[in-house]
Formats: sequence, C-alpha cells, structure tokens
Amino acid sequence: MASIHEEEVLGKAYDSRLMRRLLRYLRPYRWQVAIALAAIVFKAGADVVGPYLTKIAIDKYLVRSTGPGAHSFLGKYLSSTPLVGIAQVGAMYVGLLVVSFFLEYLQTYFMQWTGQKVMFDLRSQIFRHLQQLDIAFFDRNPVGRLVTRVTTDVDALNEMFTAGVVSIFEDVFVLAGIIVIMMRMNWKLALITFAVLPLIFFATLIFRDRVRDSYRRIRVAIARINAYLQEHVTGMIVVQLFNRERRAYERFEAINASHMDAFKDAIMAYAVYYPVVEVLSSIAIACVIWFGGNDVIRSATSLGVLVAFMQYAQRFFRPIQDLSEKYNILQSAMASSERIFKLLDTSPTVISPPATREPAGSGRIEFEHVWFAYRNISIAESGAGGNGEPPSEPDWVLRDVSFVIEPGETVAIVGHTGAGKTTIISLLMRFYDVQRGAIRIDGVDLREMDLAKLRRRYGVVLQDPFLFTGTVEENIRLGSTWIEDEAVERAAEQVNVADFIRTLPQGFKEPVRERGTTLSTGQKQLISFARALAHNPRILILDEATSSVDTETEFRVRDALSRMVEGRTSIIIAHRLSTVQRADKIIVMHKGQLREVGTHQQLLAQRGIYWKLYQLQYKDQELPAGADPVTANADD
Repeated sequence: MASIHEEEVLGKAYDSRLMRRLLRYLRPYRWQVAIALAAIVFKAGADVVGPYLTKIAIDKYLVRSTGPGAHSFLGKYLSSTPLVGIAQVGAMYVGLLVVSFFLEYLQTYFMQWTGQKVMFDLRSQIFRHLQQLDIAFFDRNPVGRLVTRVTTDVDALNEMFTAGVVSIFEDVFVLAGIIVIMMRMNWKLALITFAVLPLIFFATLIFRDRVRDSYRRIRVAIARINAYLQEHVTGMIVVQLFNRERRAYERFEAINASHMDAFKDAIMAYAVYYPVVEVLSSIAIACVIWFGGNDVIRSATSLGVLVAFMQYAQRFFRPIQDLSEKYNILQSAMASSERIFKLLDTSPTVISPPATREPAGSGRIEFEHVWFAYRNISIAESGAGGNGEPPSEPDWVLRDVSFVIEPGETVAIVGHTGAGKTTIISLLMRFYDVQRGAIRIDGVDLREMDLAKLRRRYGVVLQDPFLFTGTVEENIRLGSTWIEDEAVERAAEQVNVADFIRTLPQGFKEPVRERGTTLSTGQKQLISFARALAHNPRILILDEATSSVDTETEFRVRDALSRMVEGRTSIIIAHRLSTVQRADKIIVMHKGQLREVGTHQQLLAQRGIYWKLYQLQYKDQELPAGADPVTANADD
C-alpha cells in the first residue's frame, strides 16, 4: 500500500508552471472562455447592485432620509413620486435578477462545454500517448494507475475548470465589489464588518488542513476499493473455489470502513466550519446593527445604508466560505495535473529513428551476439568489462545468442520455462532494444527500421489469446480496412474455424463480449490464428499457441499449420515437441543461452538437452524419418 499513498499525496494548491500548461488546453476555445469570463464579471456586478437598490428605495421613498449616505447616484434618475419610484426600483431589481439568470446560464453553459472539450482532448492525448509508449513502461506501471490517469485525474481537472477556477473568479469579483461599495457608503461600518476576518481566516486555515487530510485519505481509500474490487471480481473463480468469500468480505469491509471514516472526518470538519463562519458573520452583522443603529438614531447615517450594509455583510461572508472549499478543488486538480503531465512527459525509449532503412531482401533474420536484460537496461551505457565481455551486474535473460533464420524457413524454439524463448520474440518485434549485439533483417538493424513497417511484417499468435469487444469479423480484421470479407472467410477456412463461426447465430457478425468470455479458449485461439493469417504476414510467429488448447483443437491447429507456414518464414515456440518436430530447424535455449541447433532427428542423435526434453514427453513414440506427427501422435 505504500505506493498507493505515494500516488495520492497532494502537492501545492497552486503551481504557476502547471497552471500555464493547463491553460494551453483552453486556447482552442478561447472565445467560449472569454464569453464565460465576461458573464462572470457582469454577473458579479449585478449581484452587488441589489442591496444598493434596497438602500435607494428606503432612503428616497420610504423614510425620505436626509442623513449622510442617503443620496445616491441613481436617485436623481428616478421619479420623485413614491409609488412610481418604488415601481421603478422594483422593476430594476427584477431586471437585475433576469440579467443575472441569463449571465449565469452563459457562464455555466460555456464553462461546462469547454470543460467537456478539454476532457475530451486530454483523454485523447493520454490514450494516444499510452499507445506510443514501449512495453517496458507497462511492465513498470500497473494498469489501475494508468486507468486513473484517464478517468479520475482528468475528472479532477474538469471540476477545476468548470467549478473551481470559475467560482474563484466570481467570488473574488463579488468580494471586491462589495468591499468597494461598503467602503464608499460608510467606511466605519465597513471596518466593523471586516473586524471578524482574522478569526474567519484562522478558522479557515484549520478547516483547510483537516479537510485536506480527509480528502487525501478518501482518495487513497477509493483507490484501494477500486483495486480490491478489480482483483477479486477478476479472480472470483479462485475466491469461490477456495471458499475465500468471508475472508475477502472482511478485508473489503476494513477498506470500506477506512473510506467511511475519512468521509466522516470531512463531514465533521464541514459541520464545524460552516457554523463557525455563520456565528462570526452573525456577530459582525450584530455589530453593524448596534453601531449603525446608533448612527441612524443620531442621524449620522441613513436607515437605507444600515439595511444595505446588513445585506452586503450576509453576501460578503458567503464567498469566503466557498473559497475555502474551492481551495481543495484547486489543490486536487494541481496534484492530478502533475501526475498527468508526468505521464505525458514520459518519452518512449523504443522509437523509429529520424532516418529509417527498409530491408530489400526476402526477410533473412539474424541474431548477432545478442545480450539482453529486463532490469538494469541502462548498463549498456556503462560499457563493457576489461576483457571485452559485458559486465555481469544485470540479470541477463539472453547471453550471447547468435543464429540465422533463412527466408521461408520454419524454425522452432524450445527450452524449459524461463529459457528466454518469448524474449527472443519480443526483441524480434522490437518491444525492447538489446543491450549488446544486434538483430537484423536482410542486414538492416531493427533499430534503423520504421516501427510500424517492421511490425507489419509479423503475424503473431500468443499463448493467451486476446479478443476485443466487437464482432468475430472485427476481431479477425482488427481495424485493417484493406482486408476484404473474402480474405477474412478464407483465413477462417484455412485454420479450421469457419465451420464453428457459421454455426453462431450471426456468423461472422456474432458479437464478442469483453475478453471473449462467451467463447472457449480453443475457439479464441483459432480466431487468433485466423487474424494472423488474414493479415498475410511475411513472418509468422506462434508463441506457445497450442499450450492452452485441448487435444482436438491442437490437432486442428497442426493440420492448418502446414498451410499457414507455406511460403512464409515461421517461428514456432512450443513446450509440446509434437508441434515442432517437422520444423526445418530447432533452436534449443537453456538459461538464456543457445545450446543446440538442428533438426529433430539430429538433436535426438546428439542426446543433449533436446533429447532429455523428448524423453520426458515422447520417449516411447519416436517418429521415424518422414512420418506425419499429426498421425503418429494422434493418441497424445
């Protein structure tokens, strides 16, 4: 949980560097923002005029006061007849309400509209950036954290744009207008009103710290709840299989209780703060009534001024309450923006070079003295050891691996778990870059090729098939609009899955749910085979593609395999040796090193690692030269 706490720590409430960067997202919508800001300014002006109209109505028409402050700028433009004048003042008051309503509508509409546009742009930018990052980045960062960037953190920024910053501007304008009018009307009463501000400021500081801590704990608890739910809903089969329901519920109850307790502390802070401000504001109003009433009795000020001051005092303390709450919104938004920009500033380490080269041959693959480690990748920059060999600090996954795959050749890679088989495929597709040595296609280093063109050469079927939400056809085509419907069906026919697809209610248009939960593992794997074949790759890669399917499906895959590899360079990784016995070349990996290379019969004759693997699986079923492994291993 330490990483979660670190993730949710709130930083400064305002960071000018971050704010300037955030404001760039408003540039495309500057006219909408300008309209909203203009509406805020005029609405603030309309809000402070109301009590002033009350003063005019009282001093000019109700009590006809002649004391200090009784005369007003607007008074000389109004009728001297009381009934007409009162009607005029009332009409002006209603007009202000209508104008204020219209300005509120403009402000809310344009800021909400702009906030949604900014959220759309920001989420699109984050997702586009995530797709450009290398696989090593996703190895280091959990999925939940990245999802939070696109959802919760962007929502926090939207709240700042639509409710936080806008309300702060409005509150500041209202406060400024009220202070100016109060000081011009009666500076003594104004100072009496402002006398409680130090106490309110002190209470706000205490409230801010308490709420800040509560909000931090709330965010941490929400993150824990989301992570716990995701983990246990995904692993519900294991939870029920091992009767972990009660244990899981007790753990969830504890996490949920921490969220509730944090919220209760926030509620307590609000329950204390708002009454404190109300009491202090009431004291200020009481002082205004006391001193202002004495001034009215002594004719030192007018009754209208006193009534207006009471209304202004009530309106004066309301924005102060709002500002303390907006502080938390602003602080949360700054923390979210810092995390978002940290993600956006993360540059991919595997990128296409400025000047790319394109292989001109038929696709000859060469691994030349390749060394690779997932950790301490930067060790390559430290140089080699004194004897020319690389330093031994990293946990090398591949050690000085060299081999050649000729065009059109079918090569199998076998070995124990952790031998480095899948790493070879990851390096070949340039998900990672090697630390030493080079991988070349037709003599061109992968690091000199365009990434998109490089990966377009491959058709890959992984051990764990992954299907997206959509239809069966969409999962085979996978967004490649150049693939015709006939090509999709032909690929399905070649991998022996077309018959199954046609039995579905909607055939190739049958919907596929999230992760393909309505299909069996074997069916998903066959669709993955059809996907790879439909893209007509130059190089076909099967990474343990039959390890998770049933025996019947494996036979169907092996039957289709001879058609799939025809005319293509093919690389097959498998634990089941029956899948690789007909390969042109078999590469045996052991503890990150290439230990043996040869055909099935040659490797058996060597009586080395491959022979031991074979003994473990098929020691009583050795194939004679030229035999069909599908028929020979029909009873496997």
